[in-house]
Amino acid sequence: MNGRSANGYSHGRSESSMPLLPYADTSPPSSSPSLSAPRYMSYFAQKRRFLLTACLSLSAIVLVALSFTTLATREDSFLVPINSHPESSPQNSTSLAHPVADDAESLEDEYEYSPFVRGPPTQSFRDNLRDDTKYITSWISAGWTNDIMTYTNLVYLATLTDRVPVVGMFTPSHIGGDVPPILFGEVFDVPRFIEESGIPLVEWYEVKDPESGVIDELGCWNVWEAVQYNEHSPRGSVVPSWLKLDISYTKAPNWVKLIPDYPHDMCSSFWSLARLSFPEERAKNIGNPLPSPLNNATLDPDEHMLCFDYLYYACAQQSTDLDHDYSPTWRYVMRYFRWTQRIETITAHYVRQVFGLPEDAEVPPYIAIHVRHGDFSNWCWAAEKPEDCFAPLPVIARRVREVQEELRERKGIDIPMTRVIVTSDEKDPAWWEEVAALGWRTVDHDAAGTAEVFGRWYPVIIDAAIQSGALGFVGTDRSTYSIVSRRRVETWNDGATRTVLWGYKGADDH
Repeated sequence: MNGRSANGYSHGRSESSMPLLPYADTSPPSSSPSLSAPRYMSYFAQKRRFLLTACLSLSAIVLVALSFTTLATREDSFLVPINSHPESSPQNSTSLAHPVADDAESLEDEYEYSPFVRGPPTQSFRDNLRDDTKYITSWISAGWTNDIMTYTNLVYLATLTDRVPVVGMFTPSHIGGDVPPILFGEVFDVPRFIEESGIPLVEWYEVKDPESGVIDELGCWNVWEAVQYNEHSPRGSVVPSWLKLDISYTKAPNWVKLIPDYPHDMCSSFWSLARLSFPEERAKNIGNPLPSPLNNATLDPDEHMLCFDYLYYACAQQSTDLDHDYSPTWRYVMRYFRWTQRIETITAHYVRQVFGLPEDAEVPPYIAIHVRHGDFSNWCWAAEKPEDCFAPLPVIARRVREVQEELRERKGIDIPMTRVIVTSDEKDPAWWEEVAALGWRTVDHDAAGTAEVFGRWYPVIIDAAIQSGALGFVGTDRSTYSIVSRRRVETWNDGATRTVLWGYKGADDH
């Protein structure tokens, strides 16, 4: 990877031959299950106290080895490690510590159990479900950004069906199977999401004890087989195995597919899926469930814990919903997926080091760029020559200048070229030399030892958080990673954004 951003493998769909996006529904969410105010606020107050304590603990230890790695001069001139620029100085370097405890265990110790379940996690998940609440869950099976989108679709579908979404962990499909999964709540601030969106949410580790040895049988809907015609089975995922769930699947009716009999689009519509959660439609479409793989159980789709195999290809009106301003999954759900305070603190540390600023300095306005190449080369059939497929850096620089001009005109803020951060999966040293010649900066996660210090999940998370903190953003067309970062910059920061087109020579000429 030549010391560059470690997130290239997750910037777009893992299925390069498949359509590019799927997403949401245009109707406003229905009301969420009611919560008693005292218990609801207690939950938030205690969890926020934990997050603040965890955040403050990060600065307690200085990692000397990381500081030396960060400040070291590399022989490879095309690498631009943190603090390698002339304006940087060792006195300005501060390192952040590892988390002092596993998040799941710490959360268990520090705050009252979720108000959306009976109590602490139980051996069998059914023992922890409230009788007055219905739930919905689903699994992930793609790269990290796409998995975020999948959980977003799950939460949005929960609002349409008056259910509490039960969200699983993120799986390391893009960083190596030897890496443990990471909790959804270690990445995104769950109490803040619930508070700001008004949508309830619970994580699986809060429902069922992660150390449980109990195998729970569960009936689920198989959507995957109803929306595509190449695989004749439910969509596979490792999440049920980690949760010790033995699933019996029932194929969803063909009418859940947004465009019937069309093989090039795999979207199901949110309201067609919602129909299956209500008694009349459920009764019309159950029957002939597949035996579960472990206990050979045949179960109709569960009514208390509604379950779907895969919701990534769920959408409202078209497969590219999230790329448009009407997107209900963005408007009602994903916009409220904010980073935890811990991730925001780590990200601010990295940004300061990139620009050679002291640790107590205010993070300045900056522009972020995401350049996706990698497996996108598989989609270069319209280019006469391979080198014609991707937009050259001068074209990207033109987009940066457009962002600079918009920010000057609209906000009166002038961001120089030395306040630009680039993330990319590009491996060509000559390309990175050209990036450096433009005065642009980059986080070299290899030189900084990010994976060693925080774990292999964090290079991709930090890059995404850096992009979302920018006042301007330039992304790559058809990259879901870019799409999500663009929406964050536009909504969270009222920022200026552009998207670089590619696929053939002159694709972004305008």
